[in-house]
Amino acid sequence: MTSGPQPRAGHYSYSVYADRAMAESFDRTRFSGPIGRLLADTQEDVLANFLAPVPGRSVLDVGTGTGRAAIALAGRGALVTGVDASVEMLDVARERAQAANATVTFEQGDAHGLRYADRSFDAVVCLRVLMHTPDWRSSLAELCRVARDRVVFDYPALASAAAFQAAARRVAHATGSRVEAYRVFSDRSVTAVLNANGYRRIGVHRQFVLPIALHKKLGSLAATRRIEGALAKVGLLDALGSPVTVVAQRCES
Repeated sequence: MTSGPQPRAGHYSYSVYADRAMAESFDRTRFSGPIGRLLADTQEDVLANFLAPVPGRSVLDVGTGTGRAAIALAGRGALVTGVDASVEMLDVARERAQAANATVTFEQGDAHGLRYADRSFDAVVCLRVLMHTPDWRSSLAELCRVARDRVVFDYPALASAAAFQAAARRVAHATGSRVEAYRVFSDRSVTAVLNANGYRRIGVHRQFVLPIALHKKLGSLAATRRIEGALAKVGLLDALGSPVTVVAQRCES
């Protein structure tokens, strides 16, 4: 068991979300409108598929935010604990869980040093988090450590349109703009960390070829499905799809 939360004071991934207004607007910003609802529904379906069978499975949701994934999994019968560094986000998550009549245990914690013993949970999920953490490798190692069987996490791919947006945001952040300067990942670097921690990939889901922001501007579910379907048919989704959601399983020792 580690010593508990190890906050990186001053890093944007902590300061941006330590805000009640941000927490209250989080879901509306990301999951409103037809494309936002598609993202939320797809996320829930992918999690359920990667964690099957869900009922009775103990799951830790790291970086739970407002609890969307945690609440969805609890609704499918999982025994869920949601952890986040932001007290403000957790307050909203508890309110949302209560409104949904979902039983979820929410606790403050840090992805870099989880307060749980090795293999404490059947599975660990971590969505839209590693792209922001100060040290993603140690965070991913922590996910692997506390999971008994499998981990599910996602990341924006280096070989995707997200790489251009990430570069632009890093420039904006460096010049003083208040933006989330997230990183992108190569499949090779992620696989190397998984293997070093005794895990192997067993499944991958890629979301879109074109940027999510572009689809939101279009605002048409039919157009998004038509465009992305055409791109998938010619193999671009497999090559350039992002974000990438991975399920990895602990190797037998």
